[in-house]
Amino acid sequence: MRLTSLSAIALLAASTSGYCSAAAQTSTTPQLANTYINDEILPPLTSWHGGSESLILAADSKWATPFEQNGLKTSPSYDETFAWLDKLIAESEMLKKVSIGKSPQGREIWMIVASKEGAEDATALASNGKPTLLAQAGIHSGEIDGKDAGMMLLRDMVFNGKAELLNNANLLFVPIFSVDGHERSTEYNRVNQRGPVNMGWRTTAQNLNLNRDYAKADTPEMQHMLRAINIWQPDLYIDVHVTDGIDYQYDVTFGYNLAQGQSPAIYNWLENSYRPMIESALSEQGHIPGPLVFAIDNTDITKGMSLWNASPRFSNGYGDARHLPTILIENHSLKPFKQRVLGTYVMLESSLKAIADDSTKLISAIQQDRYRYSPRVTLTWQQEQQAQGWDFKGIGYTLEQSAISGNEIVRWNGEPQLYPNLPVIGGTKADIKVSRPDAYYIPPQWQEVIERLSVHGIRMTTLDKPAELKLQQYQFTNPSFNNSDYEGRQQVKAEVTSHGVDVKLPAGTVRIDTKQPLGDLAILLLEPQSPDSLFQWGFFNPIFTRTEYIENYAVEPLAAKMLKDEPALQAEFDKALNDPEFAANPRARLRWFYERSPYFDNQYLKYPVLRGL
Repeated sequence: MRLTSLSAIALLAASTSGYCSAAAQTSTTPQLANTYINDEILPPLTSWHGGSESLILAADSKWATPFEQNGLKTSPSYDETFAWLDKLIAESEMLKKVSIGKSPQGREIWMIVASKEGAEDATALASNGKPTLLAQAGIHSGEIDGKDAGMMLLRDMVFNGKAELLNNANLLFVPIFSVDGHERSTEYNRVNQRGPVNMGWRTTAQNLNLNRDYAKADTPEMQHMLRAINIWQPDLYIDVHVTDGIDYQYDVTFGYNLAQGQSPAIYNWLENSYRPMIESALSEQGHIPGPLVFAIDNTDITKGMSLWNASPRFSNGYGDARHLPTILIENHSLKPFKQRVLGTYVMLESSLKAIADDSTKLISAIQQDRYRYSPRVTLTWQQEQQAQGWDFKGIGYTLEQSAISGNEIVRWNGEPQLYPNLPVIGGTKADIKVSRPDAYYIPPQWQEVIERLSVHGIRMTTLDKPAELKLQQYQFTNPSFNNSDYEGRQQVKAEVTSHGVDVKLPAGTVRIDTKQPLGDLAILLLEPQSPDSLFQWGFFNPIFTRTEYIENYAVEPLAAKMLKDEPALQAEFDKALNDPEFAANPRARLRWFYERSPYFDNQYLKYPVLRGL
């Protein structure tokens, strides 16, 4: 059933036709996009007007974006987006368009390069010596606010006096990252979000979530993005999303790595220099900025908020691991599309100003973290309550018993409500730590792993002749596989022990030195206890398959010979028989001898990646 009448849409279109033709002029009665088909099932809409409405051009202006042309409630298709951008690029030497690669369905993933010098490639951009912001929209293509905000900002650089933003900074802008998902667009995607009218799909054409793919880098799209990061070397990376979840007053929330992560100097710059500048700019324009919002219990706000320590599968966690300052923007899904786009515009503009005004401290923080080489690296974190609570700008609500679900459900009332000093629980207590090895060694047969590390930009060398070394190797016991695939892979965990080994490495073995700018990332990808290690993502699952066996008729005489030749083995066997379950299992008893024989696979359940001392 269609929840909004066509006549209401027509009324809105008529009411938005009077926008003025200059960016500095606004309509006398700015309109909210309030005709989405899901309005009737969402919480009450709060009216909003802010200074950022002055950024809007009239719908009939020559350089109005498709968003502005269509009542501030729609976002253009892939073809419409780049048709408009191509016209803009033709008007200015400051803008160039480059492809970072093709999607599985054959669409180009375009990136707009904006610089005062009109740089066409990474070498030319680097030569101007300015810090570079890489902003991407549509990693979840239904969450597309960044695309329309970026189009407006580029337009204003060309025509409306904002070219000065490029005096001391560069901008790389990817309008649509998940290009195939973007074109799976209907008005029935993302039911909890207020616009645009048609929204893209959350995942790629291969049904993979790009913001779970940074570490494993399975998708062509992510591989293209990681190569682009390696080639263009941005100094700040912004990933624009729209939230799910609860109702609250904040319209633009954003976050980044924590102080306890792999990039503490970057955290200090983001927290003490970047955030105050951005929050001030947003507030001055009538927006309500805040940290990322994740309620511990969506039905009981008083239980507090979760402070997220993201792992490298996510953009902000990946940025922490590779020491690239990375901002995750989460605009509030229950705020109208217009408000979210304008907030994103302000954030992108103020981010360019921030890196220009404070570039020395930013670059210094990046360099500090890249060459810190901590002797101990934390792989996992435990939750703990934070010393500082949160005066949370929420929305009032009640709980009602549902006759449909039989459960209590939240009814937001649209009224602002302050929840003072809410507890904050975060993953900030170090759990599993490992020492930093001097290097890792990967046998040449693990080509997929080597190729994936190369995509990340991790430096490696190859042994041109065999080498005999003393190294460390992990042994696995009790492997546990997920019951179902996740993101196209069967994940695995196992108990881990380590022991020294004398090995002869074949020619072609890859050596990865951990004292390199991406050394921490290499550790998080190669240590098997790391939650986003390639091991836990299933890249090494073949090691869990036994491929050689021995028949019972052969084990019996073998066992008798082993007991005769090794008297101490009898005592060990007798001790094992004290376990009633083992003693009652003939297969287990025979396997016990087989595993101690020279016939057993000496590589079974051993991690093929070796650690230097």
